Amino acid sequence: MVELTINNVHVKAEDDMTILDAAKSVGINIPTLCHMKDMFPTGACRMCVVEVEGLRGLTPACAYPVSPGMIVDTNSARVRRSRKTIVELLVENHPQDCLVCVRNKNCELQDLTEVYGLREHRYAGEKKDHAVDISSASMERDPAKCILCGRCVRACNEIQKVGAIDFTNRGFSSNVTTPYNKGLNISDCILCGQCILVCPTAALREKSHLKNVTSALNSNDKYAVVQIAPAVRASLGEEYNLPLGSNVTGQIITALRRLGFKKVFDTNFAADLTIMEEGTELINRINNNGTLPMFTSCCPGWVKYIEQNRPQLLDHVSSCKSPHEMEGALLKTYYAKKMGIKPEDLYVVSIMPCTVKKFESDRPELTEDKLNDVDSVLTVRELVRLFKMAGIDFNDLPEDNFDNPLGESTGAAVIFGTTGGVMEAALRTAYFKITGTNLPDLELHDLRGMGGIKEATVNINGEDVKVAVVNGIGNVDPVLDMIEKGECEYTFVEVMACPGGCINGGGQPIHQKPEKVKKRVQALYEIDSKSKHRMSHENEGLMKIYDEFLGEPNSHKCHELLHTEYFDRKKILDNK
Repeated sequence: MVELTINNVHVKAEDDMTILDAAKSVGINIPTLCHMKDMFPTGACRMCVVEVEGLRGLTPACAYPVSPGMIVDTNSARVRRSRKTIVELLVENHPQDCLVCVRNKNCELQDLTEVYGLREHRYAGEKKDHAVDISSASMERDPAKCILCGRCVRACNEIQKVGAIDFTNRGFSSNVTTPYNKGLNISDCILCGQCILVCPTAALREKSHLKNVTSALNSNDKYAVVQIAPAVRASLGEEYNLPLGSNVTGQIITALRRLGFKKVFDTNFAADLTIMEEGTELINRINNNGTLPMFTSCCPGWVKYIEQNRPQLLDHVSSCKSPHEMEGALLKTYYAKKMGIKPEDLYVVSIMPCTVKKFESDRPELTEDKLNDVDSVLTVRELVRLFKMAGIDFNDLPEDNFDNPLGESTGAAVIFGTTGGVMEAALRTAYFKITGTNLPDLELHDLRGMGGIKEATVNINGEDVKVAVVNGIGNVDPVLDMIEKGECEYTFVEVMACPGGCINGGGQPIHQKPEKVKKRVQALYEIDSKSKHRMSHENEGLMKIYDEFLGEPNSHKCHELLHTEYFDRKKILDNK
C-alpha cells in the first residue's frame, strides 16, 4: 500500500493505482472525458489534470501513478482555470444546438459547462464543419459534435476489435471517421452501437424511427402492435431513477397500451420459438453429419460481422431468424389471419436494446410477400422519449400483462438478454429432446459471467458435448481461427456482439457504470429462477401454434417463415 495526501485527506492506495483511482476511493471526484475504466490511459483530454507538489506542470490524474508521500491538489485555482479553459475551447468548436440535441440533459460536455460555470463565449474563431453521415440504417455520425476524446475509437478498435473508425489528420483538422471518410454503410462497422454508449456527446447516435412509429399510431389504416425484448424490462427503469435491475415489465406494457398500440406482445415468446428451431437444427446437424460447430444467429451484429469478415464460414451459422424477426413473421401470417387483419395493414414495432436490429429489420431477405417482418425498431432510449412526449408518468403506472397467443414465455427465454443465456436455454431443451429427461441442474454457471470465451461440457446420453459462449465480438476471431485450422472441438457456439450481451446493447440507457450491467443481468436470472416454466418446450402457447400452424420444428412451413439465408458482404464492400 502507498500513503499519500489528496486535498488534505490522508489516503491509503494500492501501489498500482493512478491518482484518479486513489481520489475516487475516498470520494473525491475528478472529471474526465477520454478515460475508460479498465483500459490503458491516454491522458489525451487533460480534463483530469491535478497539481502534484514538486512537479512544475499540471499532471493528468488518469495516467499518473501514486507514490509514497505524494501531495495532490485536485481543486486548486490553477487546476480549475485549466479545466474551465479546456471546456470553453470545446464548447466554442461545438454546435450550439443543445435544446434540440438528442443528448440534451444527458451530455458530458453539457454537464461540464454547468460544473465550471460557463456563462459567456470568450473565444471566437473558425469552427469545424462536417456533414452528418446518415448512410447507415441504424446509426448516424455527426463529426461536428465530436470532441476527439477517442472513446469511440477505443471501443471499436480495442474492445470490439472491428476497427471501423479511427483518427485522421492532425491539429485543427483532426477528425474521427471511417476509412476514406466513406459512409458507415460501406465500412466494416457492424452497427453494434458500443461507440454510442461511450460517446460523451451526440457525435454518434441511433437513427430514429420515432416519426415512423408515431405516424403508424396516428393512422386509421394501420393496426399497430408492439413487442419488447428480454433485456428491455431490466434496464428501462434506470431512465426513471428506479433501483438498478428493477423489473418493469408490467409498467412497460401499460405505457405501450396508453401510447395507442392495439396489442403488446413479448419477444420472449419468439425466444422460446428460436430455441425449438435452433435446437432441432443442431440435433439434425449432429445426426446427419452437418456442418459443426453451429453458431447461434440471434445477434444481427455477429451475423453482419461474419458476413463481412469470414463469409467462407457462413455454413456454420444457424439459419434461424432472430427472435423479434420470427415474432414479426408470425404476426403477419398466423396472427393476421387469425384476427382477420390484412398483413399490409399490420404495423409491427420492436422495442430492442440494440441498434443493429434497425439494420436487420430492413434486410430484404427478412420479408414475407414483400412485407418486412418488422416495420420499425425503437431503442430503449427512443421508447423513453416517446413516453415522455405522451406525458406518461412511468413511476405511477399499474402493471398489466402481455397479449396472447404471442405473449406467453418461459424463464429460458428471458435469459436470452444476457451473454450465455441463449446457450443455456438451448441446452435445457436439447438435453430433454435427446434424453427425455431434464438437465440435472438447469443453471449452467460455467456459461455465466463476463468472461470473453466461456466453455462448458455437458454429458448427453454418455457423449460429452462441448459448447462455448463468445462474449463480445472482439473475442470471436480465435474461435473462427480454430475452425479454419480444423482444431475446433465445440459442437455449438453462442456469439453476442455486445460485451455482456443484449443487456449491454447499443440501444440501452447510456451510462459509464459497469455495476448497472451486473444488476440488469441479475434481474434476468431472477425472473428465470422464479418462472413456473423454465424450458422452452414447456411453452404451451408455442406448442399450440406448432399444432395449429407450423407443424413440427424445422418443418417446411418453419423454414419458409422462421429461417433465412446470409450473404458474402465482404465481396459487396470490396466492390464499393
